[in-house]
Amino acid sequence: MKIRPLNSNEEIPFDLLLLADPSKEIVKEYLGRGQCLVALINEEIIGVLVLIRTRPETIEIVNIAVQEDYQGIGIGKKLIVYSIDKAREEKAKTIEIGTGNSSVHQLMLYQRCGFRITGIDRDFFVRHYKEEIYENGIQCRDMIRLSLDL
Repeated sequence: MKIRPLNSNEEIPFDLLLLADPSKEIVKEYLGRGQCLVALINEEIIGVLVLIRTRPETIEIVNIAVQEDYQGIGIGKKLIVYSIDKAREEKAKTIEIGTGNSSVHQLMLYQRCGFRITGIDRDFFVRHYKEEIYENGIQCRDMIRLSLDL
């Protein structure tokens, strides 16, 4: 597997980005402010990651997704490790990520990678998304914020 920046002449992999964030408008907004990285196997994009510098010494993972056929085999973890290394290269002191209260598997993965819960943005998904989001039989209402000191 290879991870690299998405080239400006390549199509944005909205199919993957929308797996992690169902609002194309919100995805477009943060793509304009961030760096989109892609994971490839045999030149096929199978994963995506978007990083944004939110403060002078902080980088946030605002989107991370892996094609469904490739989930559960460690690609998400490799993308997270890559983002941590990239944040260190860019002299960040903290890397952050947020996920929904219903994103049970993602919460486990982020904590296994060293992230710790720092807060909850109550009703984030209710305020920012037009349609209700359900995952794992749970309504996604709150944003769970996590961070890792570098």
